[in-house]
Amino acid sequence: MKSLLKYIKDYKKESILAPLFKMLEASFELMVPLVMASIIDRGIANRDTQQIIKMGLVLVLLAAVGLVSAVTAQYFSAKAAVGFATKLRAALFAHIQSLSYTELDTIGTSTLITRMTSDVNQLQNGVNLTLRLLLRSPFIVFGAMIMAFTVDVKAALIFVVAIPLLSIVVFGIMIASIPLYKKVQAALDKILGRTRENLAGARVIRAFCNEESETADFEKENELLLNTQVFVGKISAAMNPVTYIIINIALVVLLWTGAVRVDNGMITQGAVVALVNYMSQILVELVKLANLIIQLTKALACAKRVEGIFAMTSSMEEGRLTKNDICVINGKDAGSSPAIEYDHVCLTYSGGGDESLTDIHFKVNKGETVGIIGGTGSGKTSVVNLIPRFYDATKGTVRINGRDITEYGLETLRDMIGVVPQKAVLFKGTIRDNLLWGNENASNEDIEEALRISQAKEFVDSKDGRLDFMVAQGGKNLSGGQKQRLTIARAIVRRPQILILDDSASALDFATDAKLRAAIKGMENDMTVIIVSQRAASIQYADKIVVMDDGAVAGIGTHDELLAGNEIYQEIYYSQFPDKKAAN
Repeated sequence: MKSLLKYIKDYKKESILAPLFKMLEASFELMVPLVMASIIDRGIANRDTQQIIKMGLVLVLLAAVGLVSAVTAQYFSAKAAVGFATKLRAALFAHIQSLSYTELDTIGTSTLITRMTSDVNQLQNGVNLTLRLLLRSPFIVFGAMIMAFTVDVKAALIFVVAIPLLSIVVFGIMIASIPLYKKVQAALDKILGRTRENLAGARVIRAFCNEESETADFEKENELLLNTQVFVGKISAAMNPVTYIIINIALVVLLWTGAVRVDNGMITQGAVVALVNYMSQILVELVKLANLIIQLTKALACAKRVEGIFAMTSSMEEGRLTKNDICVINGKDAGSSPAIEYDHVCLTYSGGGDESLTDIHFKVNKGETVGIIGGTGSGKTSVVNLIPRFYDATKGTVRINGRDITEYGLETLRDMIGVVPQKAVLFKGTIRDNLLWGNENASNEDIEEALRISQAKEFVDSKDGRLDFMVAQGGKNLSGGQKQRLTIARAIVRRPQILILDDSASALDFATDAKLRAAIKGMENDMTVIIVSQRAASIQYADKIVVMDDGAVAGIGTHDELLAGNEIYQEIYYSQFPDKKAAN
């Protein structure tokens, strides 16, 4: 928790004023029983109406000042808590963005969502209650005990016994419940993960009529969460009745002792009422303190989970080469080094066991169009994911323009590359907003050119508002082919040195696919293009084709060369064009 407190440093004033105003309110509250004792002993006993009115006005004044103090304290504590949560959430989001794919794959999306939402909200509530009650409740508890001693020492000894007993109960339950709340949050992670998978894969689940099975699995995990919450809830719920029992026993003893001492003339009736009021104040504050401790228990458990994310560091080290360095490198080595070079590269995913890529070795020259083809799971995407450093090679070296990619700064490296992933991802906003993700400084001419090259112009022209047409989250209001063409346009608008199309034309018909490749080929800049595809038609006119099989390169050459002598390429090609095989 200590490492997270730095996010509240901008709210030091609020963090100090909130407890101070609460203490001020508590001070006035402690005076109330004494004023009531004065009303009883002096006003009612002596039938002094003037005294009753005067003390009544004092009570009203104490209530008014207490109300103002309480509202002020609430304002400052809420401002500090919300500000703390805002800064923490922003820092957590920024830290998550800095992690590599390896760490993100290890943590899991549902866990990160829980940390960003539920856990941070629990911390916000914890800070809010801490500023309001952490000092106020103990102050009133011990203040009431001290004030009781000023009224009557012997009767006040009951407070000395009751308060330690209450403290043992409260802190004992807190210690028992802390690890259980961790289990509750872990179970919530699983529920969120299951929910996210079901919502993302709703169509697949329905297509395979698997709703009942998924519902049963969800109910099982939900039942586990319920049982854990009920169990920890029972422990936490025991706090209030146990504290009430102790307080009420103390009240009975106090009333009995007070009655005896009143009969003996040692104390007044007003003093007994004051002592009962102080005991009641202790009861109320201990209930508040119990609720605070329960919330703090949750907050501390959540704090450790959030700290666990901050403790994770990216396995990827930042290179030092900047954009200025790139200009110098390109100026000196233009034409002398390949655009991309794989030098005996191997890749093993974290926790994956066996190698996903083994001894990948080939070069791509500047301006070339290279196709990568292979069966499902052959490692095509893994190969291209190494270029923008989504993952780092476990062995060997990947070079761009003759320099190891680990020497480049990540931002510098990725500015050189345009990536169109397998899954077309669009964000809620206009078409223009989505394309400006590729290049925020792109002009309307740049955008129109990117739409023309990506073959998206035709359908964009048919939309209401054209570039101002609103795209739903994830592009739900567009077809698969339309989404793919917009993601291609988003990559093209940045005019990258290297364009990676990772099976990004799978939803396009053959004619549109051919037009797209021809348009990319006709671009003026000397762009290197890598096309990953399972369709032989998409890559057969590439300058070079790399055939992948089980994580290794099974052949490199042109379409004609591979068709003449590579069995894997022949199998893929003839399975898609059986008439060609019959003709041969």
